[in-house]
Amino acid sequence: MKAQELPLRKCVACNCMKPKNELFRVVRLPEGIQLDPSYKGQGRGAYVCRNLECIALAQKKKSFNRALKCAVSDDVLNSLYMELENGSR
Repeated sequence: MKAQELPLRKCVACNCMKPKNELFRVVRLPEGIQLDPSYKGQGRGAYVCRNLECIALAQKKKSFNRALKCAVSDDVLNSLYMELENGSR
């Protein structure tokens, strides 16, 4: 019997398709934009690879602004960098 495969999602920076557990999810909620570690937040989401290059590229290209259809603050990007440093999933 085959193990259930995780759904693929596209990184907003490099456009690579990867299993969603290999990506960070940023979600737009009524309260604002935030990192979604549970992958279950209700709202428009965008994914980025768990590496420094993709996060920096997404910041440079303003990929999150385009994907979430609103401005993303530096606080959200800083939380991505902190999660990357902590290595948590």
